[in-house]
Amino acid sequence: MKEEFRISDPRTNERIRVPEVRLVGPNGEQVGIVRIEAALRLAQEADLDLVEVAPSSKPPVVKIMDYGKFKYEAAQKAKETRRNQANTVLKEVRFRLKIEAHDYITKLKRAEGFLQAGDKVKAMILFRGREQSRPEQGVRLLRKFAEDVAEFGTVESNPTIDGRNMVMVVAPHKNKSEVKTEQNAQRTANREAARSAARGESAPTDEAAPASAE
Repeated sequence: MKEEFRISDPRTNERIRVPEVRLVGPNGEQVGIVRIEAALRLAQEADLDLVEVAPSSKPPVVKIMDYGKFKYEAAQKAKETRRNQANTVLKEVRFRLKIEAHDYITKLKRAEGFLQAGDKVKAMILFRGREQSRPEQGVRLLRKFAEDVAEFGTVESNPTIDGRNMVMVVAPHKNKSEVKTEQNAQRTANREAARSAARGESAPTDEAAPASAE
């Protein structure tokens, strides 16, 4: 519990009670080993904070930074990560080892839709009877599937045997947050295009009137 507290709330400014530190400047420049008093003075002169970023180093590494801004950005990143993890859904697509071509295409399109929406896809082959003795055929089918969806996703876990089945997981290239951002941007662009088209249609009508009058 103590370790978690130190990670989320590092020592800052006068709370850093060591004789010397390895100092990193506000722009990432390596200042070197200095007395803690000198490091505090430099931070104060820059109107920034002195933050301990590597407490276990000998001596500890500290950096001059805007700690409030740093903490806010770290919290936003953590929040975004949690949201992406919560929103990502594992969708399932099932195959038979001897699947018909049209069935394969149907399932492939469904999987592409899941990946485009930012969801992971669990591709599963259901073995029947003696088919379990031919796992290499299942591997070939799943690898073909991975190649066919490569535009939208990447294999996260290779084909593995799970009881009577063989499974493989494909992760989308873009998470749900990125997909949503792109969709919003596309909708905005479409609205702008529609407005531009509407203005473009009315302009020639106004110009055409004098021409026809002549």
